[in-house]
Amino acid sequence: MAALAAGKKPEDFTGTWTDYLDPVPFLDSVTREARSRLETFVTGVKAYQVHPYRRGLQPPPPVWRQGSASLLAYGEVGDGPSKGPSVVFIPSLINRAYILDLAEDRSLMRTAAAAGIQSFLLDWGEPNEAEKNFTVEDYIDGIIIPALEEIKSRTGQAPRLVGYCMGGTLAVAPAVLRPDLVSALALLAVPWDFHVDSDASRFLIALARGPLEVMLESEGNASVDLLQALFASLDPTLAGRKFRRFAGLDPASESARRFVELEDWLNDGVPLAAPVAREVIFGWYGANDPALSAWRVGDTVIEPARIGCSTAAFIPSQDRIVPPESARRLARAIPGAEVHDVNLGHIGMIAGGSAPRRVYDPLIQWLKRA
Repeated sequence: MAALAAGKKPEDFTGTWTDYLDPVPFLDSVTREARSRLETFVTGVKAYQVHPYRRGLQPPPPVWRQGSASLLAYGEVGDGPSKGPSVVFIPSLINRAYILDLAEDRSLMRTAAAAGIQSFLLDWGEPNEAEKNFTVEDYIDGIIIPALEEIKSRTGQAPRLVGYCMGGTLAVAPAVLRPDLVSALALLAVPWDFHVDSDASRFLIALARGPLEVMLESEGNASVDLLQALFASLDPTLAGRKFRRFAGLDPASESARRFVELEDWLNDGVPLAAPVAREVIFGWYGANDPALSAWRVGDTVIEPARIGCSTAAFIPSQDRIVPPESARRLARAIPGAEVHDVNLGHIGMIAGGSAPRRVYDPLIQWLKRA
């Protein structure tokens, strides 16, 4: 190291690293650091497991059901000119819908309802026996479109759609297929070009396709553990970082409560029907069907250029799950779409402390004027 400080370049060193660095103290130092990190990680996990927080926020009763899916109505619902716009919020299929209603101070649903919007959350539930054979098309034709028809019937107006993550990708389909049911479209951290910044993920999918197919065939779904492992591969050091940080928090602090609140949601996953998993993993992430105009629902190509309603895309610049450019390419493909850049992460834009000010408020204002 002293030689480098004296002006030498790496290429000036012609021997092995042991010629310039004593391996014994170096390896001892690495071992001590690794042990310290592992011990802190374990301390953080144990502190999380015994934390007393339990979610107490109750969802409103459903106003409509279809199989395992339901529509939850937040706030006053009805028709007539005095009523605010009706908005259907569509979350991802692979996480619980209550990320949009996580806590009293971080609930997009309750904030929208309090602002006078007739707010409906599409809660997918967990696939029942019949839904284990569902395809993406089944979810669109059999759940999303009937739900929009229900809301239009109840409120007398075509609803606006707000799609988060994979829920936004799904929301593009009814905006193309049934423009009479979608009066405006808001996209929150929505993936579209799945080959953006995804070389490592695509390599992993290609490498593991055989074993993945066997698991999907034998279990009939993509299990929660499998989905968690796939997400963990996007940022392999995340678990270690976050639990080491949690180990240093006061368990009684608001920061600790918020960590547990969000971590409980992350660990409360749902399995994905095997046909949907195949289409999403191999067709979207693997083959990039949506961005290549190869994604079809029935005989119709889901082409964003055909969307004629007002559209806004909220794109978090710190997103580690959906690369910002992936979401930006969807916005560019929709005529006249507005882009709102948000300096937050994928989950932080929905559940972070600054989400109400930086995302909820501008989104609600846009929904009211769209």
